[in-house]
Amino acid sequence: MAIAEKEALIDRLLRSTAGVFDIFTLYIGDRLGFYKVLADRGWLTSLELADATCTHERYVREWLEQQTVSGILEVEDETAQISDRRFGLPAGHAEVLLDIDSLEYLAPIARLLVGVTRPIDAVLDAYRSGGGVPFSKYGTDLREGQAGINRPMFLKELGSQWISAMPDVCARLNADPPARVADIGCGGGWSSIGLAQAYPNVRVDGYDLDAPSVALARQNVENARLSDRVSIQQRDAADFSLAGQYDLVMAFECIHDMGNPVGALSTMRHLAGDTGTVLVADERVGETFTAKGNDVEWMMYGWSVLHCLPVGMADGAECHCGGTGTVMRPETLYHYAREAGFSRVEILPIDNFFFRFYRLQP
Repeated sequence: MAIAEKEALIDRLLRSTAGVFDIFTLYIGDRLGFYKVLADRGWLTSLELADATCTHERYVREWLEQQTVSGILEVEDETAQISDRRFGLPAGHAEVLLDIDSLEYLAPIARLLVGVTRPIDAVLDAYRSGGGVPFSKYGTDLREGQAGINRPMFLKELGSQWISAMPDVCARLNADPPARVADIGCGGGWSSIGLAQAYPNVRVDGYDLDAPSVALARQNVENARLSDRVSIQQRDAADFSLAGQYDLVMAFECIHDMGNPVGALSTMRHLAGDTGTVLVADERVGETFTAKGNDVEWMMYGWSVLHCLPVGMADGAECHCGGTGTVMRPETLYHYAREAGFSRVEILPIDNFFFRFYRLQP
């Protein structure tokens, strides 16, 4: 039995190593534009791809061969001379690597994983000290990777599936006078944009404390030509002058990152007042801990160990209330909601592989 366990672990770690190389070489191909040029031009030699992307042929050749051996690219004739050997991107891989509007677009996962490992020394220090790692330490790759991976869901499912699960809220967003929506922790702004596109009558205020995220969101809003209805603000939404002004207050995949989740939910309750609705989407983890976990926990614990828990510990240092982590189970959210003054929490009947949707009411 011990030998079988050992061999199984060795096999797993070797396969995991292959996956790590897949991710980091995907990052290279995405960031340097290799996949796009291959998709646009078809079969290319290493010199042709290097010329088209202003990169060095020897590096490009090594990358092309590695991508072929790993099964991401194809070679036209493996016996051809090095200078004549042509490589191509399989048609079935283009959507996954290049179609930013597809729900199956996964290239941003490479940026996320590169970003989540950047401050690894600071993460190790946090494990030793019990401190945290500020979100800013994770840099542009994590920020833009998260925005990119969530973009298709926000643009395609937020209005058509998520909000429509609350018919009364959906009706209000379509009615006059124009409904007001607050988007807490809006990040790159795609949730605010997705809602505004789905409901042409609403006015959305996106709030985030991270300055680069705010700049990114504002640019995305401008590019979407929604600046007249979507405002992105770098400020704490816990301003009592805003109390009761919003018909819908939403927070997507961010409550578990916050150092003071009860305070954040309390702010959302004040923003919605007695008549508005609060919508929280967070990870669809199991209701209780089990040794095998559910079908997403292997990923959520990974994000938590490297990023979400350290960020929450950093942000919650002053109030000594950080430390939720990515694996925020329903009972934890219920507890936070009760502490924040909500009397009712409903899990909405939305079928989503990654998210669970909570409607909170006074």
